[in-house]
Amino acid sequence: MRWDNLTEGATGPAALFGADAVVTRTFDTPEFRGITFHEVRARSIVNRVPGASRMPFEWTVNPYRGCSHACVYCFARKTHSYLDLDTGLGFDSQIVVKTNAPELLRRELGSPRWSGAHIAMGTNVDCYQRAEGRYRLMPGIIEALRDHATPFSILTKGTLILRDLPLLQEAAGLAEVGISVSVGFTDTALWRTVEPGTPSPAARLGAVRTLTDAGIECGVLMAPVIPFLGDRPEQLRATVRAVAESGATSVTPLVLHLRPGAREWFTAWLGEHHPHLVERYERMYAGGSYAPTWYQRQITRQVHELAAEFGIGPSRRGEARRIVTPERPAEEVPAGVTQLTLL
Repeated sequence: MRWDNLTEGATGPAALFGADAVVTRTFDTPEFRGITFHEVRARSIVNRVPGASRMPFEWTVNPYRGCSHACVYCFARKTHSYLDLDTGLGFDSQIVVKTNAPELLRRELGSPRWSGAHIAMGTNVDCYQRAEGRYRLMPGIIEALRDHATPFSILTKGTLILRDLPLLQEAAGLAEVGISVSVGFTDTALWRTVEPGTPSPAARLGAVRTLTDAGIECGVLMAPVIPFLGDRPEQLRATVRAVAESGATSVTPLVLHLRPGAREWFTAWLGEHHPHLVERYERMYAGGSYAPTWYQRQITRQVHELAAEFGIGPSRRGEARRIVTPERPAEEVPAGVTQLTLL
């Protein structure tokens, strides 16, 4: 592991953690069995998104690295290789916990150099994964954002967000707060195999209902739509219907994309569980990490038509996170832009 190269003794920007960098723990309880936690004291917590990114936000906060949700398609798997950790099972079971995240965030938000810009969370790994049930970093993070009236958004598959509902309500009274819950499909058989560590789709949609009933606007990122496994018309219809019934303010489809790290792990899973699809995936993703534009547009059109039928509108760019972004003239916005810019 590259801990020694990332602590204060390192030279240059690679020093991510304090000199007393890492405490490694395991817990012999059912919910954490097989998971190793690496507790670190980070040197910074507010991260700038690279200028070339497709993301509609500039700043992020990520209190964890690695994710016990164990989604086989997770695009963040590659980030584990920076610590010389395995991007497959290691990503699912070797969780880095930035234990000083709340205090560090409060200090950084209080700096005269901080502009008060929007902060996005859950854009790398889920901040409401199982580890959060033990480490409870998010209450302190939300309190710091609330106390500095900082606008923020959260994207999650975790129902644990409901624990912090009173704090979210307080923060929403002072600044823009946007919540999105990720539900790509409601097929339970598919869920059990590709997202084994997550709450069920029904439980996530139940969280959407609780949030919206409490006055917190909550959109659904319908992600990922998985080619040949979760894209049949009846599957899309069932998912959009369930999203509508949850009271979600918007639904935004996002077709599966396979970046390096995630691509290898997903392909291995596909070869084990659906070997007849390997060749079709090789053809579909021959051009890179993203499915062909025609396919993305097809899925977007189908979901938007279903959303209109069930009484919910498609989310515009940034809407689910309640970010104000300049509108481009309608004729310049390429079809499918919704699903390519949120994640």
